Amino acid sequence: MARARNRIAGIISLFGELLITAGLVLGLFVVYSLWWTNVLADRAADKDGAQVRDRWATDGAAGAPGALDTKDGIGFLHVPAMDNGEVLVKRGTGTDVLNHGVAGYYTDPVKSALPQDKQGNFTLAAHRDGHGAKFHNIHKLKTGDAIVFETKDTWYVYKVYKTLPETTKYNVDVLQPVPKESGRTKPGRYITLTTCTPMYTSDYRYIVWGELERTEKVDHDRTPPAELR
Repeated sequence: MARARNRIAGIISLFGELLITAGLVLGLFVVYSLWWTNVLADRAADKDGAQVRDRWATDGAAGAPGALDTKDGIGFLHVPAMDNGEVLVKRGTGTDVLNHGVAGYYTDPVKSALPQDKQGNFTLAAHRDGHGAKFHNIHKLKTGDAIVFETKDTWYVYKVYKTLPETTKYNVDVLQPVPKESGRTKPGRYITLTTCTPMYTSDYRYIVWGELERTEKVDHDRTPPAELR
């Protein structure tokens, strides 16, 4: 009887140790996913962003609009309400792009317009958790908040006019040139931010729509618009 009890106790002890080990492994995975990937992504984004700014400083006069469309980054997104600093924007929304701590503009299923286009929808995506989590605080954006996009020679100042806290990940209508789901019915110059929701999942999408209010030329000192001061 004593031997049986000792055997059971040993099994229970081993099971407990396995649970502790599993918990530690899971904890380490969470730390890696939600912290260390942010560290690595922010380092990569800072390096890429510095290269873009260096190129701007040495390029001279701005080229044709198509010159913005480069793999290195087309400019920087500034969203004060999200308190996320400046976010480099690159072409594409796959993990090969977004995992490097940047935002990306859509090339499919609906092709994004670019800010300098006379009309269309500048549609962007970024991670909400891990890998830089550039849109982590997207829920803080409210109607009237500023979304500013910075290119080499122009500041584009958008204002939020509608949010959609949850929609299916398959809802591509939010990316249309005229985002009718936001209430707009005519062509304009729009911006759309998309990311996963709820936090720490990828079940649905959180959407923010803005509309271009004005543009400002970049001066010699790169003085930001009033919304960023």
